[in-house]
Amino acid sequence: MQFKDYYETLGVKPDATEAEIKSAYRRLARRYHPDVSKEAGAEDKFKAVNEAYEALRDKGKRATYDQLRSRGFRAGEEFRPPPDFGQGFGFDFGDGGPGGPRGGFSDFFESLFGRGRREDPFTSAGPGPGAGPGPRPGNETARIEVDLETIYSGGKQRISVHGRVLEVRIPKGILPGQQIRLAGQASGGGDLLLEVVYRPHYQFQTEGREVRVTVPLKPWEAALGAEISVPTLGGPVQLKVPAGSDAGKRLRLRGRGLPSTLPGDPAGDQIVVIEVRAPAPESEAQKQAYEKLRQAFN
Repeated sequence: MQFKDYYETLGVKPDATEAEIKSAYRRLARRYHPDVSKEAGAEDKFKAVNEAYEALRDKGKRATYDQLRSRGFRAGEEFRPPPDFGQGFGFDFGDGGPGGPRGGFSDFFESLFGRGRREDPFTSAGPGPGAGPGPRPGNETARIEVDLETIYSGGKQRISVHGRVLEVRIPKGILPGQQIRLAGQASGGGDLLLEVVYRPHYQFQTEGREVRVTVPLKPWEAALGAEISVPTLGGPVQLKVPAGSDAGKRLRLRGRGLPSTLPGDPAGDQIVVIEVRAPAPESEAQKQAYEKLRQAFN
């Protein structure tokens, strides 16, 4: 199968906002809609635009697609999904079914996300004419809040759903918005789809696969440089702080962020933000030392 560049299909940049993506989709969908367009190939273009929007409108799906795209794939190149891609987690969009002018999505899309349903660009109250049916009967969705430590290393977590206790395998590196599928575990016999949410951490913040932590330094450490111990999700590491590091300086620990769910992809980085704190003097000698410091820098 061939790799598809969904950003190129919609005519937007890879850093486009959600509003820009939606605006581009609606404009192109109106242009190529089979019921109104007389352009040659409009039907195929309409399907391509629908597919691109379905892949990019959701943060979790877009993050998964961006991981693949970051590996250097280009539109039209031969593509084969990485081994075990999406195994144990993924997205469910209902059974759109192939065929017809608004038929199923491409093999490329289905190899990444499964089968999808489309949104009609002219309505705001659900799918329009020709769109696939809604979620499969019996499927249920719920949220699962996961610690960053478990996201970093993978593991198992117990949850309670409808009075039942289930043990869930958490794939390491799974992003917020992505789903873990528990086949046959819904109360009606369908699949239970668990949307992942990161539990707030007392020390770390995340943005994508990047992890950030603020580290306090004493004034002389920031001014003269120092070697300090920095916490990471994988355990403490030593970091050399260069002399003259002012408050707010950002230092990078390569590969110390969250891992990727794709085999062979590098992990994110950890950003260490410097915070300078002056300890309060607790003795006369310390007060005199501060006074000498003030005189030296006056």
